[in-house]
Amino acid sequence: MNSFPHRHRFVLAPPALGLLLAAAGCSSADGSASAAVPSPGADATRLCRNLDAELPSKVDGLSREDPEPRSALTAGWGNPVIILRCGVPRPAEMSDPEADGVEVDGVGWLLQKRKDGSFRFTTTLRKAYAEVTLPKERAGDGLAPLVDLAPAVKKAIPEGIAD
Repeated sequence: MNSFPHRHRFVLAPPALGLLLAAAGCSSADGSASAAVPSPGADATRLCRNLDAELPSKVDGLSREDPEPRSALTAGWGNPVIILRCGVPRPAEMSDPEADGVEVDGVGWLLQKRKDGSFRFTTTLRKAYAEVTLPKERAGDGLAPLVDLAPAVKKAIPEGIAD
């Protein structure tokens, strides 16, 4: 398995998922979600479009409701919304040997706790970076959303190092 330097490495199977944390999405006052659309290069855009075609209609039992503005590089599920953005830049924290990471069903993720109490997970060792932001209100969900997203990530974004 490819390695990613991190202080804590967790390999989680579905039974252990309810024990971990979750993270945040953005919602407006009217309940509609928004997400900044990444602007990656051509190769990452192609991989992200492939990912969009593979994404499940439900994540953690929540229906897909994409954020505004609509893009093949963003997706969302539920309210409060779980947001996926594909083609994001490589987080600087990936160079930190003390960074936290998890591996869920064969997909490595950098774990970042955010100041608002949410968590952001960014894929590691893939040809394009995808991030998933889980609202703090979904903390009880554990990593179940990542389990639902792992098959699509594995199929659409090959292992390797993004340019």
